Amino acid sequence: MVNVEHVTMQFNMANDKIISLKETVVALLRGKLKYKKFTALDDVSFQVKKGEVVGIIGKNGAGKSTLLKIIAGVLQPTKGKVTVDGRIVPMLELGSGFDMELNGVENIYLNGAILGYSKEFLDSKFDEIVEFSELGEFIYMPIRNYSSGMMARLAFSIATVVKPEILIVDEILSVGDAGFQAKSLNRMMELMSGGTTVLFVTHTLKQVEELCNRAVWLENHKVKMVGDAKEICEEYRKMWNA
Repeated sequence: MVNVEHVTMQFNMANDKIISLKETVVALLRGKLKYKKFTALDDVSFQVKKGEVVGIIGKNGAGKSTLLKIIAGVLQPTKGKVTVDGRIVPMLELGSGFDMELNGVENIYLNGAILGYSKEFLDSKFDEIVEFSELGEFIYMPIRNYSSGMMARLAFSIATVVKPEILIVDEILSVGDAGFQAKSLNRMMELMSGGTTVLFVTHTLKQVEELCNRAVWLENHKVKMVGDAKEICEEYRKMWNA
């Protein structure tokens, strides 16, 4: 379902301590804007088969979230390629497609359209989305007044209303309060048991051991190990006492 081949991702980082847009433009016009290369991923390769649940682990800054964004098509790699066979639903930065001036109802249709859902489909699933989000009357309020947890709950409810072929998840199981986290986990388990291929990033090794078939361990922007989830987590603990 997903084939990651020799993916390298580099970013340009400004060396100069420029703190304003005006300074940036002036430095650029004078040819004095200097950059250094930052490598977020270095020659990363692995495959994910249909129906697998794969956890991506590693320390902060290892490149986990960047990798998910490349697989989801949000970023294009500097080198290498990713081949995906199936429809992806990415849950990366929940609520990133929302319009803060619109209310919850309007954002259901906006965010749903971004994810490729038709208006007719969203009409049929509207009550289910609102009920799952637990927003009640807040659904009619502009989301600029929402807490980050409320926005995440609404975004999660929209994104998981259908069974995607491939689900890309970045720390989604920490959404909302304890009750909603448990409900989110149950929804994830339903998707996984239904044959959805899942890739997700988490800092909780227990989640990887309980939910995943396999794991990819990123270390210093490279793949250190790929294999059975429990075995990879055990090796990770030995190295980092996690």
